[in-house]
Amino acid sequence: MSRAPKPPRVVAELGRPETPQETADRLAENSRKYRSHKTVNNLVLSLLATVGAVLVLVLLVPRNDNPITRDADYQSIAAQLAPVVDHTLASPELPDGWSANDAEWRAGANDQVPSWYIGLITPENQFIGFDQAFDANPTWLAQKLPGSPVIDTVSISGVTWDVYRNSAPAADRGNFDYALVTTAGPSTYLLIGTAPTDDFETLATSLAANIAQNGAE
Repeated sequence: MSRAPKPPRVVAELGRPETPQETADRLAENSRKYRSHKTVNNLVLSLLATVGAVLVLVLLVPRNDNPITRDADYQSIAAQLAPVVDHTLASPELPDGWSANDAEWRAGANDQVPSWYIGLITPENQFIGFDQAFDANPTWLAQKLPGSPVIDTVSISGVTWDVYRNSAPAADRGNFDYALVTTAGPSTYLLIGTAPTDDFETLATSLAANIAQNGAE
């Protein structure tokens, strides 16, 4: 005795059995929704795993709340450069409490002006940048002191310096409040920073011997 065939499923929304095409379309749509839902789940799980890994690294890596201060031994660097530089590089002897956070020879590629640079920190944690440029041109100085004309001259340890002050609003001055400039032989000396004028005078005094030596070249 043969079993009667199963009657087609009546779809409530249609009020009648599905056609073969409607059945195929329904199954395809269900498959698409399943794949889409699975993809979203995988993305969420991947994101959670990434966040978890980052949190683990943050917790495991030791942290130091103290600011990083670079200490540059500019006198040793100047001594190392001496055999390959044609001029005597300034290496000022400064009182206790002064330090340097940078010291480098800037070769002046592409027709730029070569210079010896030291970034100095005063005992009161103020900044003075020192440049000893060689065969500097007016453009180099204008770039260092934009829009700032000479306002005075001052003599320090027998050396005459041009004085500059930044007339820009305080918020736009950066590390340039005050500057001193002098030239000796092929060297142009630039002191620029935020320190009090007394600190500039201390640095200028320590440079007097080097200035005299380069002026004799």
